Amino acid sequence: MKKNLLRAGLALCVALVGPWATAQDFPSRPITMVMPYAPGGPGDAITRLFAGAMQKQLGQQIVVDNPAGASGSIGTAKVARAKPDGYTLLMIHVSHATNTAMYKNLPYHPVDDFEPIGRATIGPMLIVARNDFPAKDLKEWLSYVKTNAPKISLAHAGVGSASHLCGLMMMNALNVKFNEIPYKGTGPALTDLLGGQVDLMCDQTSGTVPSVKAEKIKAYAAVGKTRLSGLPDLPAIAEAGVQGFDITISFGLYAPKGLPKPVLDTLTSALQKSVADPEVKQRLDAMGVTAVSPDMARPEALRAHLKYEMESLNSLLTKAGVKAN
Repeated sequence: MKKNLLRAGLALCVALVGPWATAQDFPSRPITMVMPYAPGGPGDAITRLFAGAMQKQLGQQIVVDNPAGASGSIGTAKVARAKPDGYTLLMIHVSHATNTAMYKNLPYHPVDDFEPIGRATIGPMLIVARNDFPAKDLKEWLSYVKTNAPKISLAHAGVGSASHLCGLMMMNALNVKFNEIPYKGTGPALTDLLGGQVDLMCDQTSGTVPSVKAEKIKAYAAVGKTRLSGLPDLPAIAEAGVQGFDITISFGLYAPKGLPKPVLDTLTSALQKSVADPEVKQRLDAMGVTAVSPDMARPEALRAHLKYEMESLNSLLTKAGVKAN
């Protein structure tokens, strides 16, 4: 009887101490950071930048995985199913909030199945077009698209994506309807824009600014009320009298629900140091994106931002007539 009690006590100690000991050793092997959109897009560039910065802080390699499709839900579901040990992470933007309105049987819940680690970036949006698009400036562009809207193709990274939401806001603000062309990520959409296969995109500066500066695509306006520091001669859309058209995109880092507190603290610390890294800031600035302050790179800030996006942007999708599949 005493031996059985002793064995039970030892088993309980191992069960209690085991996860704690594992957490204290974290990380002891490579980490996978999932970016649930195709390679080559703005989210991919941001994810790879932070993977490199955080692996310097953690002392372990961070591998980026791109299981694209279904507005990011395929890759997101992969993270939700992963063991909550800190070795599988998710870098994602607004689609984490909007997919609840997109899919009736989403195989995860953005709040219940994930542990927020912190916000990483805030980025504005640009209205861009193929290089031979007829309008030479914002004034001509507004006149042209209002007259020719049904013939104009608008590329986006998939229903519920940042570029899709930006496109919806744009059409609402201008009271027009473009021919929407969905892609499985910004990378393929931007490739076709560069090749002249589609006319317009409304997308994040992180993916568009380099091509604008290289004069491979045209930029007509920054979305919102403020000009971009990296493109100071480009007007903001509000300067042309367009109202109700303002959206920014924030990327955040998540882990599966149930992450041990010591592991969460380690990852949060690495993220906070990464957003404060001068090299990270410089490279983001070249994309037209801003690193958040270390105070925003924490679980509470990301949790609050997700709640805001779920409430405001899902309402936008409903008003646009987007129905859950």
